[in-house]
Amino acid sequence: MTTELRAGTAIVGAAESDLGEVGTGRYAIELAAQASLRALADAGLTTRDVDGLFGIVAGHFLPTLDLAEYLGIRPRYSDSTMTGGSAFVSHVHHAAVALMSGSCDIALIAYGSTARSDGRTGRLTLAPPEQPNYEAPYQPRLPISAYALAATRHMYEFGTTREHMAEVAVAARAWAHLNPAAFKREPLTVDNVLSRPIISTPFGSLDCCLVTDGGGALVMVRRDRATDHPVRPAYLLGAGEAHHHKSISQMPSLTTTAAVESATRAYAMAGCTPAEIDVVQLYDAFTINPILFLEDLGFCPKGEGGPFISGGRIAPGGELPVNTNGGGLSYCHPGMFGIFTLIEAVRQLRGTAGARQQPDVHLALAHGNGGHLASQVTAILGDATTV
Repeated sequence: MTTELRAGTAIVGAAESDLGEVGTGRYAIELAAQASLRALADAGLTTRDVDGLFGIVAGHFLPTLDLAEYLGIRPRYSDSTMTGGSAFVSHVHHAAVALMSGSCDIALIAYGSTARSDGRTGRLTLAPPEQPNYEAPYQPRLPISAYALAATRHMYEFGTTREHMAEVAVAARAWAHLNPAAFKREPLTVDNVLSRPIISTPFGSLDCCLVTDGGGALVMVRRDRATDHPVRPAYLLGAGEAHHHKSISQMPSLTTTAAVESATRAYAMAGCTPAEIDVVQLYDAFTINPILFLEDLGFCPKGEGGPFISGGRIAPGGELPVNTNGGGLSYCHPGMFGIFTLIEAVRQLRGTAGARQQPDVHLALAHGNGGHLASQVTAILGDATTV
């Protein structure tokens, strides 16, 4: 099946919903539906064509049931796997398996959240995070305390600095400046990041992702139908999933994530190496994330992520374009970001990313992270030249 999965399916529709702050009169399922209809239109399809449904709607215990009802879809295959922000990259992997097995023919993957607007009214979309009884008495401020712990350990082991992490935020903002849909577009400097109050050592507020509203959706088909649609297909060449823990206190190493394993599986399926990847889209909930993931995904040795990203290497004009939409730090972050890594990877492969478009993009990597550096899922997409 691994061999069959390589380029056996393709993404032929990709879209976001309205983003930013949509207002307290709108709901998460509306944004998931809006993104779904836009992605289907992108693919030249309608809800009547969909027979595979994947996704999550914030605050919904039975999300695919609710979304199918809302859109009038009667799927014969459905999956609402919930592994946090990595879930949507998992859904792409799972949809490929379902498509290749004949369990469905047109797969829709969707997400919607009104995290920012709900915060204005106290209308919560997610239950408080579960904590094991050995962590709860210490009242960690999750998720930030968990990521701050990993960042502090990385600083201790490898000499990573706050300046290194600040450069991640600065690069994200520079990309967001090129993206009209980004929530934060004004210029940002390392000094701006370092001067903000500490929220959880070593993070200041600009080391932390946005809280926005938003949704996204993707449409997938088998390879034999990939060119039947009005857009250039983005073929799924490789995918890998891994997780070692749920609670941060049980993470085997605070400086090495399961992305090492998910990436190894994805590269093996795709038949490529990190050196061949043209653009990288990472889940950047906090500024330590891209540093950890660039190491674990094989773009630099362990412990060298801080120096690696320095000097604008991952910013516009740098040698490795990372998070070209502005990432969760500056573009949008409605609670989970994974689907937006895929949407941007697809746009870069199509050549439709506007001012932030990179030249000669043939291979794109999208990586999702769920929980407290727990679930890691890697996908490698390619254009027609890679098939």
